[in-house]
Amino acid sequence: MRILGRTPHPSALSAARRARELDALADDPSVDVLVVGGGITGTGIALDAASRGLRTLLVERHDLAHGTSRWSSKLAHGGLRYLASGQFGIAHESAAERHLLLTRLAPHLTRPLGQVLPLYAPGHVARGVWVGLGYGLGDGLRRVVGTPDAVLHAPSAIGRDEALALAPAISDEHLRGGMRGWDGQLIDDARLVIAVARTAAGHGASILTRVSAVSATGDSALLRDELTGHELDVRARAVISATGVWAGGLDPAVRLRPSRGTHLVVDSGRLGGSEASLTVPVPGSSSRFVFTVPAIHGRTYIGLTDVPASLPIPDVPHATDDEVEMLLGVVNTVLREPLDRSDVLATFAGLRPLIDTDDGDTSDLSRRHAVLTSDDGVLTVVGGKLTTYRRMAQDGVDAAVRARFAAAAVPASRTRSIPLVGAWPRDRLAEIQAPARFVRRYGAEAPFAFALADGAGAARGVTAQELQWGVEVEGASTVDDLLARRTRLGLVPADAEASMDAAAAAFERAGVAPVELVLG
Repeated sequence: MRILGRTPHPSALSAARRARELDALADDPSVDVLVVGGGITGTGIALDAASRGLRTLLVERHDLAHGTSRWSSKLAHGGLRYLASGQFGIAHESAAERHLLLTRLAPHLTRPLGQVLPLYAPGHVARGVWVGLGYGLGDGLRRVVGTPDAVLHAPSAIGRDEALALAPAISDEHLRGGMRGWDGQLIDDARLVIAVARTAAGHGASILTRVSAVSATGDSALLRDELTGHELDVRARAVISATGVWAGGLDPAVRLRPSRGTHLVVDSGRLGGSEASLTVPVPGSSSRFVFTVPAIHGRTYIGLTDVPASLPIPDVPHATDDEVEMLLGVVNTVLREPLDRSDVLATFAGLRPLIDTDDGDTSDLSRRHAVLTSDDGVLTVVGGKLTTYRRMAQDGVDAAVRARFAAAAVPASRTRSIPLVGAWPRDRLAEIQAPARFVRRYGAEAPFAFALADGAGAARGVTAQELQWGVEVEGASTVDDLLARRTRLGLVPADAEASMDAAAAAFERAGVAPVELVLG
């Protein structure tokens, strides 16, 4: 299979491009598809629509990946948890979309993630059988969708010594062995959003951040440039809202029950520097787990909760003390040296836009997505999960085509076979002539990022080239964009504070004034 993340047109996002496209929109304020929302669903819709030849405009009132899309568990999840609850359709969909991400769309932004569930006496045999059955079902899905063993291995039982080698921070007292499974991991969820947005731009979409939709109907919208206050009426053959938990802002009839998923950020050294995901059963439950996810910058995330989120919906949700204590308490049941609050460098929380079905608590609600139509014709794509963004986008554009276009004149979705910018075959990533750090973040574009002029770096080894690339190619317009979403240094306040000068210098080298210098 040939994988190469090229696009028909330039894909770089920049302040100059934003200005040009706003001017072009003022001259001709009519588009085929207007997408509201710059998270993974919105950027996916923009790519799907633009790659079908439709004139596509995406507006986002903040920055790309400003909302829920940057607060995920960073997993390309194969749907195992949905098998446990009998949601076989969404489990299959998740496995199929994970396969595309790992093998075709973004091999450079994903990797296989080993999962280790330690087994302690007493009860280790029964627990191992139960977990092994689940892993086996998940592996069956992997085989059905065609993901090869070389990408994701089959699950297996492991002995005591291997469990300790893979997860060196676990307690060895009463340890009898473990189960090892596999899933997909994103190098970073915000980077995936940016890659999708740039790929959409490379297919002709206009990606305009800091532009809000003040109001919208099924064929028009009033847009406001949040940097200048200028307003513009835009006509569109279809308006699609991809605003997640904020969907009610454009269509008050959308009924959601947001669920908050909280993670802790700790130093990876406290967990032995493990590259595996430690999976820990929640006491008293046979189907809920807390897990660790090794992340960039020598950090590890511990998650996650699933609790109802109260109204009003904040722009940036926050963890509660009870959630922090719950996550620490569960993971500490298997650690040799328990973590305490001083080990928590930061927390982050995301809000899942779950469709309200009046069934049980939020942990029982389906993660299936839906395309809804308001009384005035606005289409809303809501629900779902990060891994299935491509299919959500395809369904959203298909609905728009059926409702607003002569369907025979619009091609079918092509996104199953469109690699994202930087994509390169997984087994050939070592061919790319750039440091491994750059290859992991930029794939085939790594040599171009590395060739930028060096300068003062930021915290955790983030280089001046990475910061400048964020400004010149990835559309960062504020210091917060660089630290919170292009590099993720903003997760830990001390890292962000230590990086402010380097981030500001990146704008100076790029010849662009940052919009703001205050973290939000």
